[in-house]
Amino acid sequence: MPRLNLTPLLRSTLSQKPESVPAALESIGRDLGVADVIVYLVDFGQKYLEPLGDYSTHGELPHSEEVATTMAGRAFISQEPVTAERPTGVRLWVPICEGSDRTGVLALTLPDGDPDATAACAELGILAGYIIATNARVSDIFNLHRRRKSMTLAASMQWDLLPPLDFASPQVSTAGLLEPAYEVGGDCFDYAMNWPVFNVAIMDSMGHGLNSAVMSGLALGCYRHERRHGRALGGMHEELDAVIESRYGGRGFVTGQLAQLNVETGHLQWTNAGHPLPLHIRGGQVIGDLACRPTVPWGIGRKTVEPTVADVALEPGDGVLFYTDGVTDGRARTGTPFGLDRLIDLVGQMASDQLGPQEIVRLIVRRVLEHHSERLSDDATLFLVKWTGSE
Repeated sequence: MPRLNLTPLLRSTLSQKPESVPAALESIGRDLGVADVIVYLVDFGQKYLEPLGDYSTHGELPHSEEVATTMAGRAFISQEPVTAERPTGVRLWVPICEGSDRTGVLALTLPDGDPDATAACAELGILAGYIIATNARVSDIFNLHRRRKSMTLAASMQWDLLPPLDFASPQVSTAGLLEPAYEVGGDCFDYAMNWPVFNVAIMDSMGHGLNSAVMSGLALGCYRHERRHGRALGGMHEELDAVIESRYGGRGFVTGQLAQLNVETGHLQWTNAGHPLPLHIRGGQVIGDLACRPTVPWGIGRKTVEPTVADVALEPGDGVLFYTDGVTDGRARTGTPFGLDRLIDLVGQMASDQLGPQEIVRLIVRRVLEHHSERLSDDATLFLVKWTGSE
């Protein structure tokens, strides 16, 4: 089987209309000797894989695939090719990704299980990720296709604020997720790798809905502005307080944390503005929280204490889980919150299974939703950072 020559393929596909991406990938697949190429995109809730494109010429029209229970879902979770023997050949599912950001899955049928063919199809999945990411900057097709139901204006604004949900490098890997995916309106997170410092912020704006989303946009914009100007953590913390207070006059506030991790040494620093303490994970269990004397939330305008910059030395393999109070304090229909103890136990179970950050976060969110009968009373956000160690 011929290997992909990615450069001319990338140039040719980027010159086509965004809606032609599935057909272009299918055409490339035919040149490789594969058939029945289907592009699946993961929905905003990370629960389903949705077929993208017109497959009326296929013998059987594709349907949504559950992430948790299907072969396609297994490829998405593991980020590795998955195969199954079929009467017509070998059915193969390969991850579609842009860098470390998980986009979906590409399904193909091969004549046999030739390793070179599988490798070429895996490369096609990588190509698909970059083609989709590039076209998504100039078209709404891909965003709309990932929506399994109507999304509120506030949620749409929140998702547009976010960086990619996943990031991985040899030194650090991260994953974040927001729920309710289609109605979120106050929580957000951000990160940036400015070597050797990995920057993290998590925020929870007062209230819920459009006003909360607008406040989050202001807070996140202020954080990025200060971070890009090289401000220290304490200075960024104080500027956030000043900006929110000047805009809302003490009538609105944002809780949150700012953190910086030196990926060469494992030195972690953070500040706290009235937010739940992050959990420190080591050796497959939560060994405690990361305490930091808090200020009042950003925007309240009462200068009771100067921001404290706490610090800790992480060990290789340590994880830090940031979360909003909607994870632990939101109440189910029975009136019982999910609770911190339940979260700690669950994190320990997931971490001991040696799962990656993406799966730990996805599975915790699923458990939180199940506890609340799929209906949250408040935004719930998780952001997990794992330090692998210096390269």
